[in-house]
Amino acid sequence: MNQLSPTEWATLQQQTPGSIILDVRTEEEFESGYIAGAKNIDIRGGAAFIDALEALDKEASYFVYCRSGARSSQACQLMGQMGFALVYNLDGGVLAWEGDLEE
Repeated sequence: MNQLSPTEWATLQQQTPGSIILDVRTEEEFESGYIAGAKNIDIRGGAAFIDALEALDKEASYFVYCRSGARSSQACQLMGQMGFALVYNLDGGVLAWEGDLEE
């Protein structure tokens, strides 16, 4: 797993064509504000979370975040174990994000 500062994370994501932003917070947290273009898959969803990950392209680049970076770090570790090669965690989560949030 690659742990990146908000600046590194945003820069690399913008430079990576076809990359996917994953928000692993709850639906309620997601609805309160999210990084533009993010897809919400709640890590607390148990089997539904695993099923959602299984449906994703393991060859794509994923930029993952949560509120503080803890859940997204767990998600990145799990994704690595599942065979995802290019997974990047937003260190500090959305709390460290300096860009705008969509609502």
